[in-house]
Amino acid sequence: MLFFACVLFHILGTWALPLIDRDEPRFAEASREMIQRGDYVVPYFNDQLRLDKPPLTYWAQVASYRIFGENDFAARFPSAIAAALTAISVFAWGRGIGGGKVGWWAAIIFTLSLQTFVHAKAAVADMWVVLFITIAHWAGYELIEHRTPNTQSSTPNSETPGQTSNIKHQTSIWWFTFYLSLALGFLAKGPIAWTPLLTVGAAIIYTRDWHAVRRFKFIGGSLLTLVVIALWGVPALIQTHGEFFTVGIGRHVVARSFMTLEGHGAGSVGMYVLLLPFYFVTVFVSFFPWSIKLPWLARRLWRNRKAGVDVPGYNRDPINAYLIAGIAVIFIIFTLVSTKLPHYTLPAFPLLGLLLARHWHDGSAVEGRRSRFTTIAVATACLLITLAIAVPPVVARFFPAYQLFQASRASLQPNMQFAAVEFQEPSLVWYFRSQVQGFLTPLNKRRAAEFMSASDPRFIVLPTALAGELFANPPAGWRFFAVSGFNIPKGKRVDLTLVLKAE
Repeated sequence: MLFFACVLFHILGTWALPLIDRDEPRFAEASREMIQRGDYVVPYFNDQLRLDKPPLTYWAQVASYRIFGENDFAARFPSAIAAALTAISVFAWGRGIGGGKVGWWAAIIFTLSLQTFVHAKAAVADMWVVLFITIAHWAGYELIEHRTPNTQSSTPNSETPGQTSNIKHQTSIWWFTFYLSLALGFLAKGPIAWTPLLTVGAAIIYTRDWHAVRRFKFIGGSLLTLVVIALWGVPALIQTHGEFFTVGIGRHVVARSFMTLEGHGAGSVGMYVLLLPFYFVTVFVSFFPWSIKLPWLARRLWRNRKAGVDVPGYNRDPINAYLIAGIAVIFIIFTLVSTKLPHYTLPAFPLLGLLLARHWHDGSAVEGRRSRFTTIAVATACLLITLAIAVPPVVARFFPAYQLFQASRASLQPNMQFAAVEFQEPSLVWYFRSQVQGFLTPLNKRRAAEFMSASDPRFIVLPTALAGELFANPPAGWRFFAVSGFNIPKGKRVDLTLVLKAE
């Protein structure tokens, strides 16, 4: 019930909202080009290597295309599945550490937080990496808790052989799950998926449970993770002559850590220092509406720590320590990274949901007050459902590439070539390549007339004012389609015209 409710909640409106530049069309088109090329190892966008991300998200979108066709809904559907699976994982883990009600609350908190609502509807990699980081955190916690009989009891022989065998079997399952999740998380978005290793290390040091080091078998587990990654990574490195490593890791991991990419973050040392509290501020928007309880949660954790209380649900409890360690690792890493976007800390939200649900539920029971959780959850769900249904049709008319495509699609021919001047956003590639076989050619205005002078069918997209200047006296049979919209990446209004020559 939870899974299907989450999927339905997340897919609402995804078919009515055009893909948002720049990331969504890049992912969606790269997956389509995988199918067209028959190459599922190395992704391409607009016939150029796309080395930004590993391939797992593309594979999920390819599977979705096979079912639903190549459209906006199909590109976004895998993220809804990943978000629903994350909610299931949070529910199961929460039930284990706090009972069924805590599991339900934690899953609902995660699902109804604003950043989850946005990214579960987006054709990007984030929800997949959130899923596998969450499962890895859960498996890591279970490995720490699944102690062997000798570490659980002062009487080693008190456990029956059957119980010992069962514990070892469960430990093996969680061990395999932990390292497989690290591998799949890497295939979704790279090394950030390995943050659970830091969480586990911090928890082992905190609890001084040195036997856990043997249970994790870090060397063997790391080899398993690397072998799974290598099944894709080695062919990818061979096909790209090592570029996948130098660009994917060198530029999009190392460079992103030390410098601002695409204008996201600090451009100077002073700005870097000013932005250090960035995620501790933006969390109040990203985690809304549950962020209204974060000051209360912080006070409760601090008060219980000061009081030295050591009972379930309080700060000195190992469960608390593990969840806080996981949240802190993610927030600290992205605080230190130069490139900053509000959704980078989304992998911490399942842990934050578990921590808040556990204390909110326990606090309500201890204080004998009826919780406002249900009221907030129902109100938030109604608001988000309304937004998901009502907003996309209204804002769709502000997406210029989508509107140009809708206006001109009846005149498009499969053998057409197309180009763009001063507006070369990925959405042009995604929408127009659904009808034509050619790839987008970026041009400057001096080459626009030359491009249109060729004899074969073609069209060009350019600012309306420039179209009037360059093609003031067009030949008979040329068609013009004009729209107004908003260039989201550049944050400015645009007036575009598509000039089309059928023959």
